[in-house]
Amino acid sequence: MSRHSTVPLQSSHCSLRYDVGLNDTSQWTVNIMSPRIVTLFFALAFISPTPQADSQQIPAQQQFSKAEILFKERCQSAGEKIYRTADKVDGIFLMKMRQTSNYGRQFEMDDPYGHDSTGDEYINSFLVGRNQNGFLTRKEDAARHGYLYVEALDPQEGKRYRYTGAVRDVIRISSPLIGGDGKPFKTTAFVLDKTPATGPQPRYGVTYDDISTPEDRDYWIAGSSLKVIDLKTNDVMAERIGYMMDRGQGSTAGGRSPWLLAARYACPEFPMDGGRQTDQVGQTRNFVEKVLQPIQGK
Repeated sequence: MSRHSTVPLQSSHCSLRYDVGLNDTSQWTVNIMSPRIVTLFFALAFISPTPQADSQQIPAQQQFSKAEILFKERCQSAGEKIYRTADKVDGIFLMKMRQTSNYGRQFEMDDPYGHDSTGDEYINSFLVGRNQNGFLTRKEDAARHGYLYVEALDPQEGKRYRYTGAVRDVIRISSPLIGGDGKPFKTTAFVLDKTPATGPQPRYGVTYDDISTPEDRDYWIAGSSLKVIDLKTNDVMAERIGYMMDRGQGSTAGGRSPWLLAARYACPEFPMDGGRQTDQVGQTRNFVEKVLQPIQGK
């Protein structure tokens, strides 16, 4: 429906023409003799509660309020539960690998809360050492060493492999994109070695699951379960339940990544990396080491 109005003045009275277009096929004409009525008509038109901004703002506020209520309910079940620990553990079995990153896909149930590094870097995170401050470092400089090996099924082949690693001299190419000259140079890096696994698999396994419900994801809430399992007895030795919520409710304004920013509003909370960015990298090992203490040897 389209509307327009004209107010021609006629001597001692006002005539208001108010055309209401219904598919441009009909018009109404109303003659109003009193100027006061005309004034009242326009006053009511200006205070009519139909601004578009208000109609958009109210649902957004309602969405956020419902999301916060649901998030607080979910957080009541969040936290770490450790039932049993083991020490002098040389290696672990990764029952599920992290292959891709999800920073904004609302309904993809791939555990954004538990997101760590992916691919080989996820494996590396269990093998490298930690310095005195708890940061990951190469084993030669470590105060606490990582696991001696990690085993996992290759996602493409379905075969079990054993992964080990060490710091070695490698040849890199200096990238012109960061001021390099494009020439090769020698440096040191943590190199991953992959060999077919033989014999029985490690006794202790690590796995994760997305425990979000469709309602959770409607409100940009992601839930996570991280478990350490004794594969010999099938007992759950420990579990961490976590939730996070995007306060922007999926907004991508200014290039924001909803799930990345949701990590700032999480239970349990993530540590900060020294700035405003939360540090999710290494979180899986942080929890696993509380349960399975690596053997301290090079």
